[in-house]
Amino acid sequence: MKSPLTPPHRLLLGPGPSPVEPSVLRAMTKPVLGHLDPEFIRIMDQTAERLRQVFRTRNRLTFPIPGTGSAGMEAAVVNILEPGDSIVVGVNGVFGARMADAATRAGAAVTTVEAPWGAIIDAEELGKVAREQNAKAVAVVQAETSTGAHTPVELIRREIGPGPLLIVDSVTGLGGVPLEVDKWGIDVCFSATQMCLSVPPGLAPITFSSRALQVVADRTMPVQSWYFDVSMIRQYWEDGEASRSYHHTAPISMIYGLWEGLRLVLEEGLEERWNRHREVGEFLQGELADMGFDLFAAEDYRLPQLTSARLPPGVKDDLRQVLLNDMDIEIGGGLGEYAGKIWRIGLMGFGARKENALRLIQALRAVM
Repeated sequence: MKSPLTPPHRLLLGPGPSPVEPSVLRAMTKPVLGHLDPEFIRIMDQTAERLRQVFRTRNRLTFPIPGTGSAGMEAAVVNILEPGDSIVVGVNGVFGARMADAATRAGAAVTTVEAPWGAIIDAEELGKVAREQNAKAVAVVQAETSTGAHTPVELIRREIGPGPLLIVDSVTGLGGVPLEVDKWGIDVCFSATQMCLSVPPGLAPITFSSRALQVVADRTMPVQSWYFDVSMIRQYWEDGEASRSYHHTAPISMIYGLWEGLRLVLEEGLEERWNRHREVGEFLQGELADMGFDLFAAEDYRLPQLTSARLPPGVKDDLRQVLLNDMDIEIGGGLGEYAGKIWRIGLMGFGARKENALRLIQALRAVM
């Protein structure tokens, strides 16, 4: 009972969390400040500005919500939707279905545009259904973590037209594949720290366009969630440095970690980081195919940072436990009807390195 905590060292190659940058861990050990301390306010402002650069946006309200990616999803949905509002949600995996569920719980009239798991959401179909439903909003998952499918969000605004708000889940996308919030006409976009940003789980970066904030301001009912109501939160993140309004106690050490993680992203360069993920992901996928794995996501629409693959004949899902227990390598299994049938392998952020892919391939050859 008196021994210090000593978790094992694992190579995290699952669908999140990803390996954490060492300097991020060091940043999180820095002295804790008060959440209204002027020095911490300065750190908050720098963090928000770095998030704008990574999201590729000028949106004033861009900040990290305390919580995991699901907190970002909840905040996006409950702020934009009121009971009776029409929303069209693209569903091609677990996380699209989760957005549809959250919108239903918010009282919205939800229409889904579905695609088989592993396929992408068709932008033209989204536009057609959005017009038919006179949708207030359209929501899609850019990087579907449950399947490894990469929906081309850049095509959606053209198809849905200028009217509906566009909500994008980029939990596994931000920092790993191109994302252009302003250029692509995205109104609300949320992510998570534990994927391609290589920061521990606990924050959900999110950005709201001025148009989205006007929708929040024009609501006829209060936002269903007090904690996620951005009309109050924005006063903590947007007011002048000397007059921040208290909303919640910020997770100080997590903000330090995100500050450092974003510094590293921008130091590397977004394009360079995207290319690194693409190169190592393509290498892994080629090696897996040579070993008899059947890549699950549709060809030409595969995420480089999250690879899903059907198991070769004779290979059992319980080999993942052998990798974990004997070789300290974590990979993920399938979800839903694909549990036990596919593996999900993440090469994200600090973990997106060829040596990690090689270590996994060598381990797989040994246990298979």
